[in-house]
Amino acid sequence: MPLDKAPPIARALISVSDKSGLTAFARFLSQHGVEILSTGGTAKALKAEGLKVTDVSAHTGFPEIMDGRVKTLHPMIHGGILAERAKATHQAAMKAHGIQPIDLVVVNLYPFEATVAKGAAFDDCIENIDIGGPALIRAAAKNHGDVTIVVEPEDYAAVMAEMTAHGGATTLDLRRRLAARAFARTASYDAAIARWFAGVIDEPFPKRFAIGATLKQTLRYGENPHQKAAFYASGETRPGVATATQIQGKELSYNNLNDTNAAFELVAEFDQPAIAIIKHANPCGVALGTTLVEAYKKALACDAVSAFGGIVASNRKLEGAVAREISKLFVEVIVAPEADDEARAALSAKTNLRLLLTGGLPDPAARGLELRALSGGYLVQERDGGRIGLGDLKVVTKRKPSERELSDMLFAFRVAKHVKSNAIVYAKDGATVGIGAGQMSRVDSSRIAAHKASEAAKAQGLPQSLAVGAVVASDAFFPFADGLLAAAEAGATAVIQPGGSMRDAEVIAAADDKGLAMVFTGMRHFRH
Repeated sequence: MPLDKAPPIARALISVSDKSGLTAFARFLSQHGVEILSTGGTAKALKAEGLKVTDVSAHTGFPEIMDGRVKTLHPMIHGGILAERAKATHQAAMKAHGIQPIDLVVVNLYPFEATVAKGAAFDDCIENIDIGGPALIRAAAKNHGDVTIVVEPEDYAAVMAEMTAHGGATTLDLRRRLAARAFARTASYDAAIARWFAGVIDEPFPKRFAIGATLKQTLRYGENPHQKAAFYASGETRPGVATATQIQGKELSYNNLNDTNAAFELVAEFDQPAIAIIKHANPCGVALGTTLVEAYKKALACDAVSAFGGIVASNRKLEGAVAREISKLFVEVIVAPEADDEARAALSAKTNLRLLLTGGLPDPAARGLELRALSGGYLVQERDGGRIGLGDLKVVTKRKPSERELSDMLFAFRVAKHVKSNAIVYAKDGATVGIGAGQMSRVDSSRIAAHKASEAAKAQGLPQSLAVGAVVASDAFFPFADGLLAAAEAGATAVIQPGGSMRDAEVIAAADDKGLAMVFTGMRHFRH
């Protein structure tokens, strides 16, 4: 077993693409008598700072070749890293071949992820696949009993602190922690390459599915206080919660992040100014308007009670007027592409309110994958980028919908895509007026949505339910006529649904009997 504390570090190999903090760290090593081996640009940068550096080619007696593709892949390097100091046979091999031990390896990898993110050409991406770096990292991490591996500049401070405290050595505890980080880094790096290559060959579901992500935030807890949780960024550049800047407010919670993502994905569906208010990952109000203020007031009117403590998302830059309006209600998070100075000032008094700015909107039709953990595995599917337009609608009833009804149908169906199934959405004049979500039967969702529309009318002092004259969207077909009849009883005039039930004829006949207009989309939007 390796000792808790190795001998003082005598020789280090440094080869990094990220040179932040490098000079200070290398100068510290030099002052502690550590010989520094280095390659290419790293050696050049250190020499420019007046540090003494031995080129790897001088150490191995073999030049860098093939445009630098081969430089550290040599027994003089890997033997020096992998040799177990306490093994007589390893020591004998080192002596026989003139191999000198390397006690510290400092490597971070070619910026493959960043190269892909900026849309580089295929050949450029290939050239940014590091080969020697991962080999060095894995070798040093495997032999962490004797060798210290550093893959992140943020770990320089810990190594310097231990070397200062332990006469130039590091402890086994630190080396193990750094080795764990090193293996995680190479795994994430290889996962990024695998996912990119799968995209290149258009194979979204390869035999081996690699997942790589970087810790963005350790959360206070998960959905409940007894659950630990963290937020990881996949590296996808699509605007959203992972790319957002938090301008103000408390730390975001697990539920905040989940709900904010749901809200922002929903408002991104619309070209007109749109506001979505989300509670527990379901919308309690969504609306379009000529201004954000108009959209917000219409969205809030759908269910002002549920909106309390919710998440508000905007698909436009926040301006002072809408910010002041939102600030009248207690909300947990506001997310938008941008916010002007007046809006920021209006919200700054709400010190606990989180304001997230994403810099843009996600493309709702963009390809991407969603993951869900199961016991012993993962479910992986494409993101639901399906969208329905006027040309996709099939009128199946005797009465054809009016232009207003068609517009509201498309709006309601797009909202239903973001409501937990079974989903029923009542809408009128570009705003939801009642939403039924997540029920085991579609008729229950329909009744809940109708009840919400009735309660919203009472809250506004109106004599009749907001469902009267509204359209209804269902995320999946009506298996029986009862759900549609519940909508008709509530006062709805038109229905949009996927169709495809064995009882479609029965449902169409019921719609005709009630004088409803109904269209089929041919596309379902289950959301579990």
